Amino acid sequence: MSGSQSPKDFFRPLAVGAPTPLMDIPARPSRAIHFFDPSNPKMAAKIPDMVGTVDVLLGNLEDAVKADNKVAAREGLVKIAQDTANLGGQSAPTQLWTRINSLDSPWGLDDLTTLVPAIGDKLDVIMVPKVQGAEDIHYVDRLLAQLEAKAGLERPILVHAILETARGVANVEEICGASPRMQGLSLGPADLAADRRMKTTRVGGGHPGYLVRQDPPRENGVANLEATRATYQQDLWHYTIARMVDACAMHGIYPYYGPFGDISDVVACEDQFRNAFLLGCVGTWSLHPKQIAIANKVFSPSVEDVAHARRVAAAMGDGTGAVMLDGKMEDDASLKQCLVMVELAEQLAAIDPELKKAYDAIEVADV
Repeated sequence: MSGSQSPKDFFRPLAVGAPTPLMDIPARPSRAIHFFDPSNPKMAAKIPDMVGTVDVLLGNLEDAVKADNKVAAREGLVKIAQDTANLGGQSAPTQLWTRINSLDSPWGLDDLTTLVPAIGDKLDVIMVPKVQGAEDIHYVDRLLAQLEAKAGLERPILVHAILETARGVANVEEICGASPRMQGLSLGPADLAADRRMKTTRVGGGHPGYLVRQDPPRENGVANLEATRATYQQDLWHYTIARMVDACAMHGIYPYYGPFGDISDVVACEDQFRNAFLLGCVGTWSLHPKQIAIANKVFSPSVEDVAHARRVAAAMGDGTGAVMLDGKMEDDASLKQCLVMVELAEQLAAIDPELKKAYDAIEVADV
C-alpha cells in the first residue's frame, strides 16, 4: 500500500461498478497447480476428465506457448472454460487459473481484455509473470477493476505474482501488499536464475555443485586433509523460498513452489516439494500429470501428523499452560503449530474423499 494512500481507501473498488475487494483471501486447497496449453487439442481434450482430480487447472498463455500460438491459446482457454462443467468459480471442485503473458509483451493486455469479459465469472486467479514491483500489480489491479465493472462481475478476480527477477525478490514485501486482490506468490527458478546470473541450467531443485563438505578427521590433533570426506548437496532456492514465505505470511496470502523441471526424477521432485511444504508453501506447480499425485501427497498432512496435532489440541484445552505428552513438553506455541495442521486437514477433507476417510478414522487417545 502506498504511503500516501489512506488505509480507508485500500479496500474500495478501483472502478465504478467493480466488485468490492476481499478483506481476506480464501484458504482454498491448491496443492497442485497443473499447467496445460489451451492451444494443444490433445491437452484440451483431457481437461473435463481432470476436473475434480486436481485442485487447480491453469491455462498457460505465456512460456511454452509459441508466438504464433498465442491467440489460439487465448481463444482455446475461453472455449474450455465455457464448455467445461464444474471448472472455476467459488463452488467448483477445481479452480481455474491462467498465466497471462508478461506485461511488457505484445499479448498481455489482449489476454486480460479478452478473458475477463468472456470467462471472468469462472476465472479464479490470474498469474502475472516477471513481476518487478508494486507498480506492476497496481496496473493489473486497476485494469481488472475496469474490466470487472464492464462485465458486471460480482466477485473480484485474484492476482498471483511470479518471482522471476532479482528486483522482484528485492521488492517481495511491497508486491505482496500492493493490492487486496493479491492471492499469492510462486517461485520462478529458471528466469530468476538467469536474471541473477546464477550458474545453473536446472529448473528448480538442488545442484551437486552447491554443497558443504564434512570436516576432515583429526589424527593426534592434526587434520587429515587427504581423507575421504562426505559431501551434502544443498538447496539453491532455500533463501528465496523462505523470504517469499515470510512476505506472504505477513500479508495473509499464500506461497507456492514453482516448477520442478526433471519430470522423470519423481524422487527428487517429491523431496523438493516436501522441503517447500515444510517451509510453509501451500502448493506447487505440476508440469506433468505424474507430478499431481506427488503434490497431493506431499502438501496433505500425513495421518500421523494430524493425529498428533489433534491430540495436542485436545490436551491443551483452552490453549494456556503446558502439558507433557510422550515425554515432550507442549505449550501454546505447540498448539498454534498443531492447529495449522488441523485446519489444513479439515480444508482438504472437504474436497478429497480419500483424505476425509483417512482423517475421519483417526482416534485421539486419552491424555
